[in-house]
Amino acid sequence: MTKKESNNITANHTVEEFKKLSIQVSLNGLSFCVFDSVNNNIIKTQNQVFEQTLNPYQLLKELKQMLTKYQLTSQKFTEVVVVHRNQLFGLVPKPLFDENELANYLKFNTKILANDHLAFDEIDSHDMVNVYVPFVNINNYIYELYGEFTYKHNGTVMAESLLKGQSKAVNPICYVYVLENQMDVTLLDQKQLVLFNSFTFHTKEDFLYYLLFTLEQLKLSTETIPLKLFGAVEEDDELYKLCYKYVKNISIFVPEFGPHTYLNNQEDTIDFTVINAL
Repeated sequence: MTKKESNNITANHTVEEFKKLSIQVSLNGLSFCVFDSVNNNIIKTQNQVFEQTLNPYQLLKELKQMLTKYQLTSQKFTEVVVVHRNQLFGLVPKPLFDENELANYLKFNTKILANDHLAFDEIDSHDMVNVYVPFVNINNYIYELYGEFTYKHNGTVMAESLLKGQSKAVNPICYVYVLENQMDVTLLDQKQLVLFNSFTFHTKEDFLYYLLFTLEQLKLSTETIPLKLFGAVEEDDELYKLCYKYVKNISIFVPEFGPHTYLNNQEDTIDFTVINAL
């Protein structure tokens, strides 16, 4: 398996084969997107949330069932991308990064095993490297199905995608992506990535605690910092209402997905990282 590679497009491909597939895997859920790169639109997208947190072996079983159900196991794709969504990661400034020291970057803030496979993504143009633990059994299965493919951590996709939309921002902005009892916090300041972190929450009070703790550690005022929530959250949610009591400059963030058009115009059903991974 080769990281950061994709299936090559040849002159023999038909128009129907110019399709891209992105899959996001986590222990709390799955999602995928099939994108038509000729007509520039989404052919199919699907999300699945598990009732309880799975282990990697159960996750693989669910993925096999999903790909079979939607008849994706026998299709051809010009590009396949797998996004690993977990909390086994750490950001390292590129000047301090050494590919031979991956375990040392993670062992103090994540629980890793001696036989864990470690990987890293370079965050384009921002002198930052994301070191993480991918789901190796998932990668092996995808390789068996489609051959060479690309895989990334969801934090990499999240940071790169949000940074692209920061061309005019000059003040700090806090983005929080909510999905499957996990909150991904991204703090940007003047087109720079200040922080990306991820927390598991079970109540709205948990969510608020992690949010306020993060802002406090970064010495950011809850009176002025723009807080943009997106993902599985809306203005009439109890989660949003609770946050509004403590952070005044709060809003729902509507991401721009670039030149893509959508299946039946259902933008709110498309996972942010799944489409932006392509």
